Amino acid sequence: MTFVVLGAIADDFDISLSTVSWVVIVQSLVISALMMPMGRFGDIIGRKRIHLLGLVFFASGAALTALAPTFGILIISRIITSIGNAMGQSVGTAIVISAFPTTERGKAIGSQTTAVAIGGASGPIFGGFVLQFLPWEALFIILLIPVAIAFFAALFFLKSDSQVQTLDSVRSPFDGVGAFISAAAIILLVVAINNPFGFQWISSEMMIALGLFLLLTIIFIIWELRIDVPMFQLRMFASGNFSLAVLTRLLGFGGATAVRFIVPVFLISLLQLNEAVAGAILLLTSVGMAVGAQISGRMSDKFGPRPFAISGFTLAFITTLAMVFVGRDTSLVLLGFILLFNGLSMGLWNVTNNAVIIGSVADSELGVIGAFTNLTRNLGNVTGQALSASVVAGVMLSSGFDVPLNEIGNDVAAGDSFLTGTRVAYLLVSGITFVSLVLAFFTKSSISQKEIEIPMLLMDDSSLISADSVVPLPPRRAARIVADRPPSANYRRDDRGKFAAGNVPPETEVVSRPAVPLFVIIVSIVVGVFAVIKFFQTDEQQVD
Repeated sequence: MTFVVLGAIADDFDISLSTVSWVVIVQSLVISALMMPMGRFGDIIGRKRIHLLGLVFFASGAALTALAPTFGILIISRIITSIGNAMGQSVGTAIVISAFPTTERGKAIGSQTTAVAIGGASGPIFGGFVLQFLPWEALFIILLIPVAIAFFAALFFLKSDSQVQTLDSVRSPFDGVGAFISAAAIILLVVAINNPFGFQWISSEMMIALGLFLLLTIIFIIWELRIDVPMFQLRMFASGNFSLAVLTRLLGFGGATAVRFIVPVFLISLLQLNEAVAGAILLLTSVGMAVGAQISGRMSDKFGPRPFAISGFTLAFITTLAMVFVGRDTSLVLLGFILLFNGLSMGLWNVTNNAVIIGSVADSELGVIGAFTNLTRNLGNVTGQALSASVVAGVMLSSGFDVPLNEIGNDVAAGDSFLTGTRVAYLLVSGITFVSLVLAFFTKSSISQKEIEIPMLLMDDSSLISADSVVPLPPRRAARIVADRPPSANYRRDDRGKFAAGNVPPETEVVSRPAVPLFVIIVSIVVGVFAVIKFFQTDEQQVD
């Protein structure tokens, strides 16, 4: 919905579109950087608390956005909103899954994906309708109404999850160092992929950014593997099936986003359709995604996720390849069907792929793994957008056209060059989607108990075991294996039948106080984002 108001904000503050784009860029940076730390934070202190606090941040940021007297204050307000957004996204998947039995995991993820698809489609439509009659500030004021409803609904209806109920997180320390390193690395990666400063891809600035990202990534891996309670358990990547599922997700969203990124430009700039008609056509993608998510979510609980993942990527490959042949004379009805089935394919593979990844961890780590799947999706989206934009722009420049996109409909030669660029981009994306399809064939429907049980049990030095001592368990979701056991002999059941700490030796007792380091991380990220903006931006991009 933010994209809808960018033009109005630029006019109101008398700034260029390149400057107002920082509203979206800052949002992407903050959400990506904070998502995993917030997910782990939710696992420790309770996901309901993080969700409620996120709604407070989101509402405060929205109100401040509407009242912002300067563009600089507006950027600060969007950072506050993005912190709340990161909190909500980080624990949303875990909250939904926790409300369903393990036999209906696909149904839970499918329901959430359907809600995301409907929300993503209705946001721009509602925003465009409001802007027809009211100033852009009214949109953020109106937004406070559903946020308030969501807050009180969560407050009274969401089940509280205390430290006693998340067994593996009882008295677990918060890995502030790992959270800070991962946030810094992700910020550098997102900035490098988005390239908002317009650097040449082969330039000293880009090489420095990518070099620092690789250095921080190496430091993060070393740190996470050495500490007893890491923010994110990297040993899960020892499972080949888990790694395949993550890579498939990253490539899948990269390919899907490229289609959704190019089509609006094709409809509005090249065919010069009005926004209402273009929005109605683009809505078909979200409709298809909602339907596909419901189908795969409910049916995968009965037949397993693998068939739906394969069929989803097959349909994605076919529809993406079909976009290569779309041109000026293509029927809008035919294009609508292609987009509908492309959205259907995304719903089919997204839900099942998510189920495989989330099924690889204990219930006490659903927050951080849910945040990780959302982060993987966001990185895939950013990569797909940057890749498709670079390909189209590169082809047009090689043909001698460097014109604004809103002018390609008036210049036949420039329009032809744009179409050539989109076809090259779709061919490349079709190849990426085909790789995802191949990976889906080799990805099993679930992580085996042997793959997950031993690494997860070896994480705690106080409960080291050997592979030979693993007792076969009844066929259940692997993620329950650790969660159903007390973390160590120092834990006993309380009067309500739940595990609680007892007889913990003073020298081994760890009291979790993650609020202070997390606050430091948030402040550091905010300061770091502004430092990056001020250091690199040109004179006409100054944020005052």
